[in-house]
Amino acid sequence: MNRVALCVSAAIARVTESALGPYQTAVIRIGFTATWLLFLLRELPHRQELYGPDGPWDFDLAQQLVGTNGAFTALMWSGSRLWFETVYAFAVLASVLLLLGWRTRTMSVLFMVGVLSLQNRSVFVGDGGDNVLHLMCVYLVFTRCGQVWSLDRRRARRAEVARARGERGGADRVGPALWAVLGLVLGAVTAVGRLDGDPTIPVILWTVWLGTAVWWVVDRRARTDQPRILLDVVGNIAHNGALFVIMAEACLIYATAGWYKIQGSRWQDGTAVYYPLHLEYFSPWADLAELLSASGTMVLLITYGTVLVQVAFPFTLFHRRVKNVLLAAMITEHAVIAVVLGLPFFSLAMIAADAVFLPTPFLRRLGGRAARARARLAGAVRRRGDGRRAVPEQRAPEDPEPTHVGFTA
Repeated sequence: MNRVALCVSAAIARVTESALGPYQTAVIRIGFTATWLLFLLRELPHRQELYGPDGPWDFDLAQQLVGTNGAFTALMWSGSRLWFETVYAFAVLASVLLLLGWRTRTMSVLFMVGVLSLQNRSVFVGDGGDNVLHLMCVYLVFTRCGQVWSLDRRRARRAEVARARGERGGADRVGPALWAVLGLVLGAVTAVGRLDGDPTIPVILWTVWLGTAVWWVVDRRARTDQPRILLDVVGNIAHNGALFVIMAEACLIYATAGWYKIQGSRWQDGTAVYYPLHLEYFSPWADLAELLSASGTMVLLITYGTVLVQVAFPFTLFHRRVKNVLLAAMITEHAVIAVVLGLPFFSLAMIAADAVFLPTPFLRRLGGRAARARARLAGAVRRRGDGRRAVPEQRAPEDPEPTHVGFTA
């Protein structure tokens, strides 16, 4: 009994005292924002037909659908071309800033607004990856996804170095200004009834806005550490809960996909993969598809292997080595789907979802290699600029522990 109590106590302490998976949340932040950003940039010439006034799913049809399901989309606030271009540019900008990790708490909310505004405007646009992105952009709001590999973390590290030297850092003016502007916008759209419908998104927006204000006031005005500790515990619980939901969602996607495949006769006889390879819509490389489908044994192995990996993956999470093997197999499978079937954004979205299960040592090595490559590139640029060998900048090791500066809590 005492052992059980100790285990429960240790689990509660672990969940409340720290935000788990800092590298995993950072990589899914980068993965999902990069996927959405690349999609927006690729479809830039066709944006009017996909989500704008020139599309077959016109403003009146979208208005009727939104009136029925209550989905949130800022594009329903006006049917003008100028408003559409503004929202599209806003979605691109929010994606870039969240990708870089600038004011991640605020940018994660704005990223969610951009994704939902475009996707809910034209619900029939997408290849399956949009559904994953639709869900994950909401979950991402509750995570502390800027603990590592972000501009927020770099700013926090500089502040820590300044405090260690006894220097007095300057006041954060950008955070309060951004909070005030967004508060005015949020209050205005709420007052005119633009957030009517499904209350989920308005509740999230107001909760994050008010919570950020409370965090800022406590961080600067509290005379004791207890209020800060309490808010930190609440933030850790929200982060860890959202991280668990993201993991459960990924497992649910694979489990349901695998079990539904088992019920199909084409999957049972091992020929299911053959048919999409011969559909014109899914054959950007017809010769490659023909090569893969020429061997019946290859088609059989791919068909059964796909089902086996998807059904088995949720059950392998308790065994690290088996899980890593299946994770590598699924990432490889999605990379092949991106090339052979011409579904790059679906594959990128699923790979980003898979990244939440990547082991921390692997991610740390990956980040270290990226940092060294960036340092070499920066050194080469400096040498080319001043004509002499530059001294590499000394950087402190990245601390995965959460640090809250200004409005990045």
